[in-house]
Amino acid sequence: MSSIRRFVYATVLVITTLNFAPSTAFGQESARGHFTLTHDVHWGNAKVPAGEYRFSFDPKGISGVLMLSKVHGTRKGYLLVVHDTEETKPSDRSRLVLNTTHNGSYVSAMQLPEFGMTLHFAVPPPTSEKQIARAATTAKASGQ
Repeated sequence: MSSIRRFVYATVLVITTLNFAPSTAFGQESARGHFTLTHDVHWGNAKVPAGEYRFSFDPKGISGVLMLSKVHGTRKGYLLVVHDTEETKPSDRSRLVLNTTHNGSYVSAMQLPEFGMTLHFAVPPPTSEKQIARAATTAKASGQ
């Protein structure tokens, strides 16, 4: 009987410890908020039009997916693949980091310091544009 009590006591102790101990994987809370895009942007494989949006990202939920929904006008929703996440220290403002190309603006990161994280998104490599521009210039110069 005493071995059963010890087992139950040890089990309760382990469960309590796991529930209250801080963990980097489970310590992050869901990120929720809203923002306004002033112009159309490419975000992953989606082209997201200008407007006001709500977002949510749950690090404990569907792995690597940012949910985005348009607030006004034609209701649209997007599920965007998060390429990578990193922990960040608190700072003053959240922001979207954009890379501009000849095809438009691409969202490369969403910095969320109030939630202690930065979400990174895939963008086309900038070298491909330079190679295309160089090839077009070479073709014009050679008279083709």
